[in-house]
Amino acid sequence: MAKKKIQTVCGYSCSDCDHHGKECRDCPETKGIPFWTAFIGIDHCAIYDCCNNDRKFPHCGKCPDLMCNRFDRIRDTPGITEAEANATLAAMENELRSRK
Repeated sequence: MAKKKIQTVCGYSCSDCDHHGKECRDCPETKGIPFWTAFIGIDHCAIYDCCNNDRKFPHCGKCPDLMCNRFDRIRDTPGITEAEANATLAAMENELRSRK
């Protein structure tokens, strides 16, 4: 059986993440404080905060500034290459632009 696709604020695919369901839950459950924030020394996810708290959008696909500099944090992921970061960001953007 295929995993249920988790609709995140940023378009990242949590459905495929090893941490989902263990250390982390969906965006609505974590309210912008996923497990990884503790590892990089921030209080909350800047993308979630901007999208849900400031702009009141259900996801970034509704934002006229989609793929703003808040998405640059993907490039800082330990062990990720520039090509992998670009592919991840492209997938996130495609996911968000496909939503209504």
